[in-house]
Amino acid sequence: MALPQLRETADDDPHGEVDFGAVGEHASRLGVEIADIVGLIDDLAGLGRDQLDRLRDVVQSANQANEANNVLAASMEEARTSAGQTRAVLATSADAVAHTLAGAVESLETLSQGVIGIRQALERVTETISIVRKDSASINEIARETQLVALNATIEAARLGEAGKGFAVIGNAVKVLADQIGTFTKQNETSLTELQGTLNELSDLTRNSAETAEAAIEASAEAAASTRTIQSLVDTVEQLTDHIDKMSDPVQRNIDGGHGVREHLRTLVSLTKACHSKLDVAGDRSQSILDISEGFILFIAQSGIETPDTPLIELAKWKAAEIGALFEAEMDEGRISASDLFDESYTPIPNSDPQQHVTRFTSFTDRVLPPIQEPVLGMDERIGFCAAVDRNGYLPTHNLIYSKPQSDDPVWNAANCRNRRIFGDRTGLGAGRNTKPFLLQTYRRDMGGGNFVLMKDVSAPIRVHGRHWGGLRIGYRT
Repeated sequence: MALPQLRETADDDPHGEVDFGAVGEHASRLGVEIADIVGLIDDLAGLGRDQLDRLRDVVQSANQANEANNVLAASMEEARTSAGQTRAVLATSADAVAHTLAGAVESLETLSQGVIGIRQALERVTETISIVRKDSASINEIARETQLVALNATIEAARLGEAGKGFAVIGNAVKVLADQIGTFTKQNETSLTELQGTLNELSDLTRNSAETAEAAIEASAEAAASTRTIQSLVDTVEQLTDHIDKMSDPVQRNIDGGHGVREHLRTLVSLTKACHSKLDVAGDRSQSILDISEGFILFIAQSGIETPDTPLIELAKWKAAEIGALFEAEMDEGRISASDLFDESYTPIPNSDPQQHVTRFTSFTDRVLPPIQEPVLGMDERIGFCAAVDRNGYLPTHNLIYSKPQSDDPVWNAANCRNRRIFGDRTGLGAGRNTKPFLLQTYRRDMGGGNFVLMKDVSAPIRVHGRHWGGLRIGYRT
C-alpha cells in the first residue's frame, strides 16, 4: 500500500506551514502498513514453526526408516543363514530318502517278481493236477470195466464147473485188483481235491501278495516323485539364498543413503531453526515498531491534531463512559452486584467450537449492552463491530450479526459466533487492560479458515465507581 506524499503548504502558503492533518493521516496509514507487516511476519513465523515441526517429523521418519533397514538387514542375514542351513539339511535328507527308496523299490520289485513266479508255478501245478485227475478218472473207468470182466469170468467159471475153476481163480484175482485200483483211485481223487484246495488258497495269497507288492511299487514311485519335489525345494531354497544375497547390497546402500539423508535433514533443521530465530527477532522488532507507531498515533491524537481516526476515538471514549455509567446505575439499583459484575470464573460451554464461556454477568450484559452497542454500527460506514470486553479479553455480548448460534462448522462459527469468547491475543488483551484515555491498535482480524481482515481497533477503558472493568472496542476498516 503506497503512502501519500506528506504535503507541505510552502508552495501554496507563503509562511510554509506544515499540514498537520496530513501528518496524522500519514501516521495512521503507517500504522496500518506496519500492522500488515507484523501479520505477515507472524504468518511466516507460523509457517516456519510448521515447517520445523514437519522437518522434525521427517527426521523421525528417516530415523525410523533407518532402524527398519537395520532390522531388515539383520533379518536378511538371519534368513540367509537359515536358508543355507535348510538347504544343506534338505539336500542331505533328499539324498538319504532317494537312496533308501531306491533300495526299497528294488527289493519290492524282486519280491513282486518272486511272488509272480510262485503264482505262475502254482498255475502249472494246477494244470498238472488237472491232468492227473483226468488220468485217474481213466484208471477208475478201466477198474470198473475190469471188475465187470472179472464178474463175467466168475459167472462163466461157475457155469463150466470143475473145468472153469482155474479161470475162476484168475477172475477173483482180477476182481481184487480192480477193487484195489478203485479204492486207490478214490483216495487219489480225495488227495487231489485237498491239494487243489490248498493250491487255490496259496494262489489267492500269492495273488494278494503280488497286488500288495505292485501297490508298494507304485507308492514307492510316488515317494520317488516326492524326493524329486524335495530336490526341487532344495533348488528353490538355493535360489532364495541367491536372491537374499542380491538384496543385501541394495539394502546396505539404502542404509548408507539413509545416513546421508538424515545428516542433510539435520542440517536443514538447524537452518530452519536459525531462520525461525531470525523470524522471532523480526517479529519482536516489528511488534516494537507497531507499538511505537501506535504510541505515535496516540501522541498525535493527544496533541489535538485531527486524523481520520479522531472521530472514532471520540466515539469510543463517549460510549465507554456511557457503559460505565450504565453499570454504575445498575449496581446502585441492585440489579447486579459488584462481585457478579467483576466475576472472572469463565465456565466453558460444552461442545462449542471455537470454545465459548459464560460468567455470572453474561446474561446481564446480554440485556443492557445491545442498546448501546448496536447503534454504533450505523454511525460510520467503516465500523465493523462495537463490543465491550473485560480485563481478560472476555467478550460476553457481541453485536447481533456476530452472535449467531453455533453450527457443526468451526470455520463458520469463528466468523459468525464471536460472542462469549475469550480473545487473549495482543489486541483483545490490550483493549481490555488499557487504562489510558484510549488505545488505537492495528491488527489482522482472524475470520476463520485462514482468512484475515486488516482492521483498526480503538478502545477506551470502562470504569465502574473508579474500578477498571474492561474496555469498549470499536473495530473499523482501514
